[in-house]
Amino acid sequence: MIQLAAEPTPIAIEPARTALVIIDMQRDFLEPGGFGESLGNDVGLLKAAVEPCRQVLAAARKAGMLVIHTREGHSPDMNDAPPAKVERGAPSKRIGDVGPMGRILIQGEPGHDIIPELYPIAGEPVIDKPGKGAFYATNLGLILANRSIENLLVCGVTTEVCVNTTVREGNDRGFRCIVLADCCGSYFPEFHKMGLAMIKAQGGIFGWVSGSQQLLAAMSATQRAA
Repeated sequence: MIQLAAEPTPIAIEPARTALVIIDMQRDFLEPGGFGESLGNDVGLLKAAVEPCRQVLAAARKAGMLVIHTREGHSPDMNDAPPAKVERGAPSKRIGDVGPMGRILIQGEPGHDIIPELYPIAGEPVIDKPGKGAFYATNLGLILANRSIENLLVCGVTTEVCVNTTVREGNDRGFRCIVLADCCGSYFPEFHKMGLAMIKAQGGIFGWVSGSQQLLAAMSATQRAA
């Protein structure tokens, strides 16, 4: 068991019953010319989460933990893209428009793919999701059930949108969700802070909040004791 320092309380997790879920670390969200920038955001604000994620990913792989990546996006014909989503706001480019990294948020385009620093390796499931939550219209639940997973270590972007939505979905399905705060990012620092506060409020109404260094220290201590 890994004894993990977290808020609102410490939590013990079994690695074999735990999955690392890395949410939407895609070029369209983290690099110039993608969807995030088309909405008027400073994509550089998300870069701080990359290195902590990379360290956690390496440790999870070394420990043999299940690693799952997600990508938000739509099929080339955009039949799974609701008009209300495509038409919202006044971005410089909409979903499906051609940008510097191909059609924005479209499966198979360069911008839709995961950044090189966190790229999946063979055997790591990649969940393509049409919505904010990783459980909506995907086979994530089936994958987790087949591996008898009980705990989710959640990283990615953005904290208040896709991370928060996935944690809420996971909580409703009975998973113990632990968000690694420094492995997440937002275009709005105040939303990042409040998104984490919402998860751990009221005794952990949606889950727990910890960090990369706490997890790495706990995993190292467990390995030394083995």
